[in-house]
Amino acid sequence: MDTLTSIIDKHNGPGFSFEVLPPLRGRGIDGLFENVERLMPYDPLYINVTTHRSEIVYKSMADGLYQKVTERSRPGTVAVAAALQNRFKIPAVPHIICSGYTKAETEYALIDLNFLGINNLLLLRGDKAKHEPVFQSTEGGHAHASDLQGQVNQFNDGYLLDGAKMDICTGVRFSYGVAGYPEKHEESPNAAMDIAMLKAKVDAGAGYIVTQMFFDNRHYYDFVDKCRNAGIDVPIIPALKPIVSLRQLTLLPRVFKVDLPQEVAGELMKCRDDKEAKEVGVEWCATQARDLIANGAKSIHFYSHNAVRSVEKVVKMVF
Repeated sequence: MDTLTSIIDKHNGPGFSFEVLPPLRGRGIDGLFENVERLMPYDPLYINVTTHRSEIVYKSMADGLYQKVTERSRPGTVAVAAALQNRFKIPAVPHIICSGYTKAETEYALIDLNFLGINNLLLLRGDKAKHEPVFQSTEGGHAHASDLQGQVNQFNDGYLLDGAKMDICTGVRFSYGVAGYPEKHEESPNAAMDIAMLKAKVDAGAGYIVTQMFFDNRHYYDFVDKCRNAGIDVPIIPALKPIVSLRQLTLLPRVFKVDLPQEVAGELMKCRDDKEAKEVGVEWCATQARDLIANGAKSIHFYSHNAVRSVEKVVKMVF
């Protein structure tokens, strides 16, 4: 299957993609299929599938005590990616993350993906565990996305972690992208170092960059200019999220460290309920998308978590 960059280049006109979560543990995949089917009439270029780390949870026991257990709320990323790619005949792009995974577990995932013919990846460090104040790498795992890149590059060259030569590869190398932060990663000391780290990832083999969500296109344009001035020449895919609730007026800036422009924040503050907030979110997201396309964006990525119907409205308006 083609790489994402070639798919975007070959597409006639601007395109879009979107991101889905694997179903919660114990739930079936039919609901996910239904959400994806809502967007298929608009010809998405690919579908991203998130990966979630295990977390420590406390479960009550029959004797009234609590037991500490490790649990992954959304398992099945590889299987979901395979199911989507097989059913909808477009590339599925699983997230491969450092957080919560050992190098050996990553290797097993790469082997499975290779067998399944899934060759497009998004490599991420991932979030810290909920019980940790700061990110801590898993014992036997990677601390940085750049370290994860090294393992994927080694696999592409035909070698396992222990240095053994493989003969399982189909001849198709993994093509991968990494994340970029128009408003700077929250842990980066400054914007210049953030760009330098991103340049190192591109130099190490990243074929494209997908941005963190942003709500002010000026942040994206400034980010692209800084990247190009630093010698980063790969596609930088802008990523948008339609606001779907009044709560997100304060939640999104706090959790994702992004600014909401006064224009949209002011409109949201006038809303009486989430229904009105969704309407504002759709209009603002569509406005952003149109402006990005007018300024040369060849593809736009949508974070569609809990917002599939809003994304559907946006793509219907724009694409």
